Amino acid sequence: MIRVLIAEDQAMVRGALAALLALDSGIEVVGQARDGREALDLSTSLLPDVLLTDIEMPELTGLEVAAEIRRRKLPIRVAILTTFARAGYLRRALDAGVSGYLLKDAPSSMLADAIRRIKSGARVIDPQLAAEAWTDADPLTDRERQVLRYAGEGASSGDIADRLNLSEGTVRNYLSEAISKLGASNRTEAARIARQKGWL
Repeated sequence: MIRVLIAEDQAMVRGALAALLALDSGIEVVGQARDGREALDLSTSLLPDVLLTDIEMPELTGLEVAAEIRRRKLPIRVAILTTFARAGYLRRALDAGVSGYLLKDAPSSMLADAIRRIKSGARVIDPQLAAEAWTDADPLTDRERQVLRYAGEGASSGDIADRLNLSEGTVRNYLSEAISKLGASNRTEAARIARQKGWL
């Protein structure tokens, strides 16, 4: 029996995934998380075989959860299930040690099979995305990405500084670097470019 934890912030999608996987006699859904923080907490307490997670979630992204699972050396394989068919996201996912990168528009019949293959040690990745992942390198540092993500949500430099325990000047420096690297004219455009590339 393959024990799966689902992390998805949209309740209807989360429920549909759980119901779909419950149809497979070889898979047991052991938990459901509404955000990245809950996904990490449940991963630590339940130790599922596979964490099936979205990328964009409140608290922590699926990629941040995957990286933290890897850092803690937890015996969990992570599969990303997302609408983002972007090479930048895939590249960051691979860097975070994920075992699968699946798209939500793929046939539902493929999901259980992909989870079985991931549990057995295989890496399951969309082949076209895999080829594209190495053609456009992400120039942002983790801190620049974090600051730019908050800026893209409309947070001021002061708000970002408070959230990340940084000085306002340091936040402005990170934003300036990110804007320069992306060839953008302002923080909003930089966030938009980075999001389109899959770097946020």
